[in-house]
Amino acid sequence: MYSPGPVNFIGLNSGLLGQLKQSIGFFIGVGCAMLFLFLTLGYVGEAVIPHNWLDYISLVGAVYTFYIAVKMLTVYLETTEKAEYQLTFLNGFLIQLFNPKGILVILPVTTIMYPAAKISGVMIFVVSLIISIGAAGAPFVYALAGKFLGDKISDPKWFNYLNKIMAIMLIITGLGMLRDFIIGMHLF
Repeated sequence: MYSPGPVNFIGLNSGLLGQLKQSIGFFIGVGCAMLFLFLTLGYVGEAVIPHNWLDYISLVGAVYTFYIAVKMLTVYLETTEKAEYQLTFLNGFLIQLFNPKGILVILPVTTIMYPAAKISGVMIFVVSLIISIGAAGAPFVYALAGKFLGDKISDPKWFNYLNKIMAIMLIITGLGMLRDFIIGMHLF
């Protein structure tokens, strides 16, 4: 959860732009998406998301990641005080819901580790909630790091450069998801 990826890059960017408080809904959305996936897969099992669906989830994740990256690329900051866009609960929920990395982590946890640890019934909810809080905390920690770095920068042009770098990293991540789709579909 704490490795670089689209959710954490967006969190870092929100910290750089001084939007830590305004992005709380985004972080909660990430955690809620993880909780939703954990509970769905934890109670119903792997049958809910067949492996061949992961290719399509990668495509949707790539498209949504590109969408967020384009929003980041097109914003221009004239001041270090505010940005022209704000992350929402829905942004966090959707990007995490369609993040194939999250699903690939959740599948073995819910189908192998939960049963092996005899986690069932209400404990599926408790353990999933704890892990999901950690999932919401990951982009928050990145945002804190971005805020610390952002507080050291006073020239808006550097914010714009960093914003563009974060957008490019999102595009690269989206290309990786798109590659997973292409490989999974055996298109090349």
